[in-house]
Amino acid sequence: MEKQEYVVRNARTSEFEALGRLMVKVYSELKGFPKQNEQPQYFEMLANIGAFTKKPKTELLVAVSPNGKISGGVVYFGDMRYYGSGGTATKEKNVSGFRLLAVDPMARGKGIGKLLTLECIAKARSFKQSQVVIHTTEVMQTAWKMYERLGFQRSEDLDFVQGELPVFGFRLTL
Repeated sequence: MEKQEYVVRNARTSEFEALGRLMVKVYSELKGFPKQNEQPQYFEMLANIGAFTKKPKTELLVAVSPNGKISGGVVYFGDMRYYGSGGTATKEKNVSGFRLLAVDPMARGKGIGKLLTLECIAKARSFKQSQVVIHTTEVMQTAWKMYERLGFQRSEDLDFVQGELPVFGFRLTL
């Protein structure tokens, strides 16, 4: 089977709703992650993922297959004031971040999460940022390991708790 080449680009407005549904599906299927009835505002944010694009220096990126299917997405923040997490991350200066990375379960294992992450790192470099900040949870071990392989280091000063869910911060120095 020939390897498909995925393209990462900014999501089109017409794709926001479908990407929101994908985000809700991915996060609701995570074993050990809070369910929709436990954190309805979080899942509403995922469903309305396109709203992030109204914030300055914020981009909604998608990975698209050769046949045009959206296989994943992530929100890139060129200004941490708009990052929207708990903890101290929103006070970081000269730093980019990304959140809410999701890959369609049918497209896993094809390097899409890595492709989206590398695009966020490249954007941060192009904006001459000093670091990239991210957060993940213990239930997201696949992502956690990928971030560490890419050079992200645990940064406990960025940790916070969302509801009852511990959320762990990481930094990549550029």
